[in-house]
Amino acid sequence: MVKNLEYPLERVLDIKKRRVEAAEKVVKEKQQELAQEEEKLRQCEEERDKVIQHRLDKLNQLRDELDHGTTSPKIIQMKVYIKVVEERVTVEEKKVEDQKEQVRTAERNLEMAKEDLRLKRQEVDKLKTHREDWLKEKQRELEREEEKEMDEIGQVMFGFHKRLEER
Repeated sequence: MVKNLEYPLERVLDIKKRRVEAAEKVVKEKQQELAQEEEKLRQCEEERDKVIQHRLDKLNQLRDELDHGTTSPKIIQMKVYIKVVEERVTVEEKKVEDQKEQVRTAERNLEMAKEDLRLKRQEVDKLKTHREDWLKEKQRELEREEEKEMDEIGQVMFGFHKRLEER
């Protein structure tokens, strides 16, 4: 008999289930965005590390030149170049910091999407629990009605048999 009962909030439950599915897609998208931002960060750090290594190589080259007594114009030229490389290091460091901020933003977005998904799942769970309780209550009501009908049938039968016995 319970199968014939239709939960009045079934449509609402279906809508909330679809919202959960949509929120799950958003979480996946945010996870992909985070992975992309982390990959960009890795590339920025790699580029920065190359520039830093290049600067160290040039500093070592300058030291070697100083040890061997190279001419002043060449030393000046090397120092100017090292300054240019140091500016590139600064630029690359800024790129890394900017990208770290992008990663943090992507992490926050992912956490917000996960929280939204959790709340939507919670709504669905509440409705499912409500549906189960509602179905149990309806089942009890049906059982009480059946009991009442059986009592009435029993009374009618008893009355019928009693009248037959009196005749």
